[in-house]
Amino acid sequence: MKKAIAPILALAAAVVFLARAADNEAPRPLRVLLVAGGCCHEYDKQTTALKEGIEARLNAVVDVAYNPDKSTRATFEIYKSKDWARDFDVIIHDECSADVTDPAYVANILEAHKAGKPAVNLHCAMHSYRWGNFREPVKPGAGNAGWYEMIGLQSTGHGPQEPIDITYTSSGHPITQGLENWTTIKEELYNNIQILGGQPLASGRQVAMPKAKKGQAPPPDARPVEASAVVAWTNEYGPNKTRIFSTTLGHNTDTVKDERYQKLISRAVLWAAGRLNPDGSPAAGYGK
Repeated sequence: MKKAIAPILALAAAVVFLARAADNEAPRPLRVLLVAGGCCHEYDKQTTALKEGIEARLNAVVDVAYNPDKSTRATFEIYKSKDWARDFDVIIHDECSADVTDPAYVANILEAHKAGKPAVNLHCAMHSYRWGNFREPVKPGAGNAGWYEMIGLQSTGHGPQEPIDITYTSSGHPITQGLENWTTIKEELYNNIQILGGQPLASGRQVAMPKAKKGQAPPPDARPVEASAVVAWTNEYGPNKTRIFSTTLGHNTDTVKDERYQKLISRAVLWAAGRLNPDGSPAAGYGK
């Protein structure tokens, strides 16, 4: 009898050991898709900086869909599939495709987010996929409002490249918990035409001389002009209240590499995926 019981006890012990080991294992890495390319930015360098920065801070694997097209008409092969977002936990939109105006193409991107796929939108993503009279406030539900409604805020342009003073206006939010205000290098302050459900997290203040007409010097009595705008915010999009984070910061590669920027984006990824604790720390198994 003892000989018969011994193997059973050994097997039971092994099962308990394996169960405890499984409990102690880190969860599977977050799958993050970074879509980047288009006009006006060093996306080849910035994709590398973002991928390395996120993977160094989080238990995450970042896949990059990069289009070297430098025009405002850059499109992305991955978006042509109906279930393009299926394999990912969070999508980072870092494209600059202002003149991509095919409603069906854009609707296919948005459907994934309406269905519940979280997104983190960076810089020129705010100025992508726009058509019609987009420089005026779009009407909710209008054909040209879809992308802005996902983002949660409508922006149509920016000022000069000058430093921006960043103030976290919602310091109790998990994304901004404990983050210190800072001043960027020369960056672009995007305007705010209207907020479409977005909840501001940070504001930016920029002081710059008025822009002179081409070939002319500023008037001798010109004075600096101050501008301010929301520069980071969250949104709940669609019937599933999909988590969306956006920031207009990130024009220059040195900003994207900045520790303060990368910390903000890494927290945003975790928050969008539901893996950020209320105190701003990663959920168990998702930090490094």
